[in-house]
Amino acid sequence: MDSSKVFLLFFLISSIQVFFVTCTQFEVGDKSNGWEVPKSKTDQDMYNQWASKKRFKVDDTIYFSYKKNTDSVLVVTKDDYENCNSDQPIYFSNDGYSVVLLDRPGLFYFISGVAGRCEKGQKMIIKVMEPVAAGAPNQSPKDHSATDSPPQQNASKNHKANGAFAVSAAVSSTSIILCIIISLLGLFFF
Repeated sequence: MDSSKVFLLFFLISSIQVFFVTCTQFEVGDKSNGWEVPKSKTDQDMYNQWASKKRFKVDDTIYFSYKKNTDSVLVVTKDDYENCNSDQPIYFSNDGYSVVLLDRPGLFYFISGVAGRCEKGQKMIIKVMEPVAAGAPNQSPKDHSATDSPPQQNASKNHKANGAFAVSAAVSSTSIILCIIISLLGLFFF
C-alpha cells in the first residue's frame, strides 16, 4: 500500500471520532408543555416524569421555552429545591429561551423563580449519567447534588448564561484539531 493510501485511510479513521463527540439538546416538557405551571394537581410531577423518561449525558443541554420576563428558570441546591427557595440560585435566566449545560454527572435541581409556581409543581430534577469509558466495567453512578459542582456560569446581560454553545464549539474544534494532528503524524510515520 503506498503512502497516499495509508494517509487517506488513517485520516478517515481518525476523523470518525468527530462524529462520536455528540450531545443532545432536550426541550423541557417537549413541544406539548414547555416550562409552565402544571395545569392540574395530578400533573404536579409532570416535569420529573418527563425527565425520568430521558437519558441525560454530560454536555447535553436542556432548553426551557416560556414567555420572556413572565417566568424564569433557576438551578438551585437540593435544599432550595425541596423548599422552593429562589433566594440564592446557582443559575438564573428569564429571557424566554434558557439553555442549561449539563456539565457534570449527578443531579441538577430546577425551579421556577416566580412566587408560588414551584409549589404548584413547576420544578424538576435531572440526573446526568456518569460517563462510561470504552471497555470499562459498569460502575454504579455517584449521587452528586447541585452544591458539589455548580454548572458553568458566565455573566451576560441581565442573567447568568452557562456557555453551552461555547463548550460545544470547543469540543468540536478540539476534535477537528486532534484529527488533523493525528493525520499529519500518520503522514510522517507511514
